[in-house]
Amino acid sequence: MERILHVLTGPTAVGKTEWALRWAEAHDAEIVSCDSLLFYRGMDVGTAKPTAAERSRVPHHLIDVLDVTETWDVTRYVAAAREVCEDIWKRGRQVLVAGGSGFYLKAFFAPVADDVDVPPDLRKAVSARLEREGLGALVDELRSLNPEGLGPLDVRNPRRVARALERCLASHRTLANLAEAFSRQPAPFAEWQPRLTRLDRPRGELDSRIDDRVRTMLAGGLVDEVRRLVGAGLKTNPSAARAIGYRETIALLDGGIREDELGGCIAKNTRALVKKQLTWFRTQLPDHRMLPVREASVETLF
Repeated sequence: MERILHVLTGPTAVGKTEWALRWAEAHDAEIVSCDSLLFYRGMDVGTAKPTAAERSRVPHHLIDVLDVTETWDVTRYVAAAREVCEDIWKRGRQVLVAGGSGFYLKAFFAPVADDVDVPPDLRKAVSARLEREGLGALVDELRSLNPEGLGPLDVRNPRRVARALERCLASHRTLANLAEAFSRQPAPFAEWQPRLTRLDRPRGELDSRIDDRVRTMLAGGLVDEVRRLVGAGLKTNPSAARAIGYRETIALLDGGIREDELGGCIAKNTRALVKKQLTWFRTQLPDHRMLPVREASVETLF
């Protein structure tokens, strides 16, 4: 059987979950999540995670694999996704990747991370230095390590500067050398044939669905869920704590916004996220099919 990666994406609230379930049921497929928040156990309401009933219809993978205090990066995700996809294929079933987390999604089509291993102690040391000496000190050291220049690095972005310095120090190589080596890397799924479909809806429909989604979350116990997760250490994981729905609810619990403002804040930030997602899909993904939801069927999805 040919190794085919069916990949279904689209912006938040477009309807990926239901169409993934329908297609998987009709084509003997299993679903591999490409949503960076579905990794976390307990983050259910605020992520609109597939319910137990939905997950009983089709096997799902890479959901509920981490506690909220743990972090994942794209390298670990790719390794796990490759293992899962290989297992599904060897069992003679179809693979359906579904989700909208851009950087993780891109990994199915192109290299997204190099092989530089940054020791945790080095990362902590660079972080401490950034806090103690400021961004300028890290930029100065980077320039000394890269006499040919820093290329496209955004030297005003503390996180990117810190990551760049860590990689130079860990590898004893320049950014230009690292970039050249990265350009020669094979894609993580080079031996697979990708088929990518992006679901689309008019913005008015998306806005209405976002409003409905937020109301469902609030009625479904979002505030209680976040209160429980904060007690379990959610705030120690910046990536999870800053997720839309969670950061606004944390602000409510901390007294930063009123309860009557919560739904509007989440909806507003979700619309901003959708705008960013659409730009990412357009500029970072390979040429692909954009399918209006009104034209979708289990026969036409791919």
